[in-house]
Amino acid sequence: MKITLERYHGLGNDYLVFDPNKNEIKLNAKNVAMLCNRHMGLGSDGVLEGPFIGESDMFLKIWNPDGSIAEKSGNGVSIFAKYLKDKGYVQKKSYTLQTDGGPVEITYLSDDGNRLRVSMGRISFWSDEIPVAGERRLVINEDMVFGKTMYPVTCVSVGNPHCVIPMHEISEELVCRIGEIAEGARYFPGHVNTEIMKTIDFTNIAIETYERGAGYTMATGTGACAAAAVSYRLGLTGNKVIVQMPGGNLQIEIDDDWNVYMTGDVFYIARVVLSSEFTEKLKVENC
Repeated sequence: MKITLERYHGLGNDYLVFDPNKNEIKLNAKNVAMLCNRHMGLGSDGVLEGPFIGESDMFLKIWNPDGSIAEKSGNGVSIFAKYLKDKGYVQKKSYTLQTDGGPVEITYLSDDGNRLRVSMGRISFWSDEIPVAGERRLVINEDMVFGKTMYPVTCVSVGNPHCVIPMHEISEELVCRIGEIAEGARYFPGHVNTEIMKTIDFTNIAIETYERGAGYTMATGTGACAAAAVSYRLGLTGNKVIVQMPGGNLQIEIDDDWNVYMTGDVFYIARVVLSSEFTEKLKVENC
């Protein structure tokens, strides 16, 4: 049995694409974690499984590196869209892709599919839609304690949950310290992604991100959308911003109905054929 995967990255956020139409093995939490292990596997920020082809659309399943499921990933969706174009699954310039976090509309901005605009869905600040524990409310500038420190937190759903904390200075060390606690905090029954955000000017913000099920990440599409929505809602920026991350920048735009659009670049790295030895280990974890 030969197993092949394709490696891509978007702003340093790297994913493996596993096509169930071309591989016989079934993915599960254990073998996904093995594949994503950076010391004993291929190493990755997650696995994109698909396309699952229906009568009128295609579905993508997004795995976190710990084997849990992510409802939506901006960079993941963009990478998968590039894969679909590379392999001839899609010929159209625009189409809709289904995810666990809802549909996303893809538009290719270059002939090779490297640059894309993605309609990521509608932003929600409502607690029950994120979700955040407690009565139904807009979770805006709400005091939350992580560790022994209180922070002013605004929470949003972009198809997956985020808590965003505006700060004067941000760093990898700080977001990891906060994010490790926030991920499973009592406020968030479904766990949460954490962004700390610095406003640079009216059209630029910078963020650092700690993702649930993944840890620190160099870039995040949904996190960039979440932070842009929060900065706009708090009046710190306008509705069009550049979100700066350690891996690079994304352009985010929010319309009058709080639909959010993301524009950025993704790149193909390599086709990977697993060794028979590693394949056997995956098959054992598949039992």
